[in-house]
Amino acid sequence: MPYSDLQRVKRLGRYLKRDRKSVFIILIILIPVSLASAIQPLLVGQAISVLRGEAVIPILRELSTQMAIRFLVIVLFLSVLLRLALQGFQSFTIQAVGQRLTARIREDLFSHSMALSLRFHDRMPVGKMLTRLTSDVDALSEVFGSGAIGVLADLVSLVVIAFTMVAIDWQLGIFLLVTQIPVTYFILWLQKRYRRSNYLVREELSQLNADLQENLQGLEVVQMFRRENVNSRIFSRTGSAYRKAVNGTIFFDSSISAFIEWVSLSAVALVLAIGGLMVSKGLMGLGTLTTFILYSQRLFEPLRQLAERFTQIQGGLTAVERIGELLDEPLEIVDKSQSQDSDDLNASSDFSPCLGEVHFENVSFSYRKDEPIIKNLSFRIQPGENIALVGPTGSGKTTIIRLLCRLYEPQSGNIYLDGINIKDIPIKDLRRQLGVVLQDTFIFSGNVADNLRLDSVVNNDELEVICRDIGLTSLLKKLPNGLVSELRERGSNLSSGERQLLAVARVAIRNPKVLIMDEATSFMDPSTEAALQRDLDNLLSCRTALVIAHRLATVEAADRILVLRRGELIEEGTHKELCEYGGLYAQLAELQKQGLAKL
Repeated sequence: MPYSDLQRVKRLGRYLKRDRKSVFIILIILIPVSLASAIQPLLVGQAISVLRGEAVIPILRELSTQMAIRFLVIVLFLSVLLRLALQGFQSFTIQAVGQRLTARIREDLFSHSMALSLRFHDRMPVGKMLTRLTSDVDALSEVFGSGAIGVLADLVSLVVIAFTMVAIDWQLGIFLLVTQIPVTYFILWLQKRYRRSNYLVREELSQLNADLQENLQGLEVVQMFRRENVNSRIFSRTGSAYRKAVNGTIFFDSSISAFIEWVSLSAVALVLAIGGLMVSKGLMGLGTLTTFILYSQRLFEPLRQLAERFTQIQGGLTAVERIGELLDEPLEIVDKSQSQDSDDLNASSDFSPCLGEVHFENVSFSYRKDEPIIKNLSFRIQPGENIALVGPTGSGKTTIIRLLCRLYEPQSGNIYLDGINIKDIPIKDLRRQLGVVLQDTFIFSGNVADNLRLDSVVNNDELEVICRDIGLTSLLKKLPNGLVSELRERGSNLSSGERQLLAVARVAIRNPKVLIMDEATSFMDPSTEAALQRDLDNLLSCRTALVIAHRLATVEAADRILVLRRGELIEEGTHKELCEYGGLYAQLAELQKQGLAKL
């Protein structure tokens, strides 16, 4: 069920629990600030009454005119100083609390985003995610710092001014309060319309960021295929849609500001007309009229400020809605309760390299309902066995790896590791037992050592030994500072083959039960691959290996070959057995010998 604005705000209010004292102080300060502000028009009015010899408050009756004016000036000066001091402290505290609030929300959003399955991220562009983590959270910070507390301050001021006006002259006071009714209704009427427009602005901004991010990531392809003009036109259309959405919010924002200004001036004119008539008839003093004129301006000041904050408030509520949508996104892949399977889970924590049985049992999977990728797949890999996966593009080889690592959940069937369903193994333990080397290696910004360690606790001396054993010494010598050499974003100062060497070293550090390699040497030159292959033989010793390869030499070395087509296991056996069988594998092997196809 959709949440209301109040429910969303309450939900995010839990992030303020650590700052309860600061929030309490902020709210308490609202009262003296409002009183200091409300007393100023009264003091000005009393000064005019003293000069004209009209009725004044009792404390001034006993003083001479000069002493009464001096007293009023001093009190007015002190009220201004008090208001400025309290407002300064309040503003600083609000901003500090707001920044801490948004920092906590952003941390939760990031953690939740990292825990969401790849299925969610497949349909959510990176640019749209960035918008939620950046501009949406910033909008929430603005609405808390300038909007929410400001609205409360305006409401407190409104109440104090209203009581003061009614106490001075209840008829004129009630008349001024009645003028605020149409303004309030108009604000509420505009709220829903502005909200829809602001949500559209956020969506268009997300699309704008997504387009920009996609073009920057694909800049090499854009330039090589001379797509600059085409992509510029597409980006221009996205920018135009964003501009039109913003124009819609500007219309509502300017409408409410103009309306409040018109009502405010009309109210002052009516007070002058009615009050002037009462003064001329002796029913009201000039000082009292002056007080009411000043109060009428102060009375509409909260609504005028509310109009100025209108954009921030509605933008913040839209941000709350979008942030809530992301936080409400369910986690598809989560750990099960460990209470009833504690014995099995303790067994799963055994990292002995001589274990690592993998069993797929009637597994079916599809990224989209109408396009099955894996169909009722069953196979078993014995501990220490070296298995090669072979098949045409789109046969489901990489998907098998993703399912085994629980990056996706199968629609049906079960996957077992050492006889334990992988759903019953804590995700952290499962992935610690699996060493994966992908074809496209991702390199983080930072130095080489940090990219090799990732989550492992290994010092630089141990890293150097592992790099020497895996054949990375020559690569480290090329780099200016060895292991502490800085790598640019996505490792752009390394070749594709060098990035793959780092990926293999990452896995060697972790000593996994099961080694999974998806075309892990495809970008290496023949000499580098041959040297690495000797080190990989040591890495694969007494360890289960699942290898996706298109080169015949790599496949021939496997203990067993699984041949896939359209998500189904159609052949199984050694290289010699499959060649003698004369099926799909034999055809692919023959074509590769002739240089006409890949396995």
